[in-house]
Amino acid sequence: MELFSPKDARSWIDEAARLIAENAGTLTELDTAIGDGDHGANMTRGLNAVEKKLATTEVSDVSALFKLVGMTLLSTVGGAAGPLYGGFFLAMARATSGKQTLNQRELLQSLREGLADIQRRGKAQSGDKTMVDCLAPALKAWEAIPDSDLAPATIYVAQAAAEAARATIPMLALKGRASYLGERSIGHQDPGATSCALLLQALASVCNSNRAGG
Repeated sequence: MELFSPKDARSWIDEAARLIAENAGTLTELDTAIGDGDHGANMTRGLNAVEKKLATTEVSDVSALFKLVGMTLLSTVGGAAGPLYGGFFLAMARATSGKQTLNQRELLQSLREGLADIQRRGKAQSGDKTMVDCLAPALKAWEAIPDSDLAPATIYVAQAAAEAARATIPMLALKGRASYLGERSIGHQDPGATSCALLLQALASVCNSNRAGG
């Protein structure tokens, strides 16, 4: 079975930073409609800070890398996204402590721990129109896949995440800044769910390109 290595983890963050920057305008547009309008800029700033730290820091295992990412996002990303994404990666770091590499089930479990931390911090459940509405269905889809290689599994999960993000459009926001709008939040895709889908898209891209020799 293929293993998720420190190199894969680093490549995941690099690709996530690239995708978030590439889609910063879209994230800002979505957040302008139902939030503070700064999600794209905040996420880009945070991941740029992560990239700078990774350029000068040696990380020997996946847990150390996730901890660096989490601490940096906590200190550099504004709004609710900083604590949520920072806590997400710190929970992944705790779940992978002492492990040099991860098998598919261990990677999935670390993502589950990240989701649990997001829900603990944000008090959000499925259906509240938040990033939970992307991550929870995506991980549920992963759980339904029999043990297989990371490459096809992560493609399937990324597709599920994108569909789940789109599924937030008709939802009424019950948590976060968007909840203040009441029924006016209906008809807009949640920006946090969208950035979460990009994160899982980056994971799929890396797990496939690295294993194809790219």
